[in-house]
Amino acid sequence: MENVSSVKVLSLAVLNETWTVRYFLCFLTFLVYVLIVFVNVILIVTITLEKALHEPMYIFLCNLCINALYGTAGFYPKFLYDVFSGSHLISYDGCFVQIFVIYSSVKCEFVTLTVMAYDRYVAICKPLMYHSVMTGQMICKLLTLCWIYPYITMSLNMSLARRLTLCRSHIDKLYCENWSIVKLSCEATIVNNISGFIVIITFFGLAFYTVLSYIKLISVCANSRENRKKFMQTCVPHVFAVINFTVTLLFDTMHSRYGSRNISDHLHNFLALQFLIIPPLFNPIIYGLKLTEIRKRLLMQFQSKVMFL
Repeated sequence: MENVSSVKVLSLAVLNETWTVRYFLCFLTFLVYVLIVFVNVILIVTITLEKALHEPMYIFLCNLCINALYGTAGFYPKFLYDVFSGSHLISYDGCFVQIFVIYSSVKCEFVTLTVMAYDRYVAICKPLMYHSVMTGQMICKLLTLCWIYPYITMSLNMSLARRLTLCRSHIDKLYCENWSIVKLSCEATIVNNISGFIVIITFFGLAFYTVLSYIKLISVCANSRENRKKFMQTCVPHVFAVINFTVTLLFDTMHSRYGSRNISDHLHNFLALQFLIIPPLFNPIIYGLKLTEIRKRLLMQFQSKVMFL
């Protein structure tokens, strides 16, 4: 739909800190971003190069890491520029690009974690059918679903938001989000609100399905020592990732819509940034340390590098 808003530039939340603190924050943010890129790239390269890891579970994990790089690229470069330059402005179109990248990544992560839960369910509960179910064609379909569904839903959300006329231009967050744009509108937003709630219910429904899948897996594995070992080796990282991501995103969603304005700016910013820091940084570390095959391959690569030096 045609954009009829007269607002062309939006302002983001300003960090009311001294320049010394700003420079330290810039360094800390850059360090976190470098670590996020490093740990995710290491896992992607390891899975890509090692033929022994070309299994569905590791392919979906690789997709999770790619998505983490994609989503964080929508926030960190812009945030670093804002902190270093002191300018907290973003163009109207640039704001929508940032919303699309960050939140399509959020949705892709939810779908990927659900797909990974399904993969583990088939592997443990129906081991004899695993290779007939998780064929190359099925893997391609599931990977396509991980990206296409978020893109379709985000395109719908963007089209609904862009039709709104904005009568304010300040977003009280360090980055753009769809709900913040809706709150700037001076016209009825009931369609946007309904659409937003449907999306929230859908994706938290996926999280609920994932949790139920793992509850089922726990009940199945309880009676078998071999299955318990398989669950501890391959499913525990997934459980941590689902809980980690769902809780951090729940904080952001609830705070954005219903959060009190009486809390400090530091706590407000921390609540808004959790899902952009914790899951992208710690998920690859958890998987790399817990999944035996990946840990073995990483150690072999490290040892070969040391011997070469």
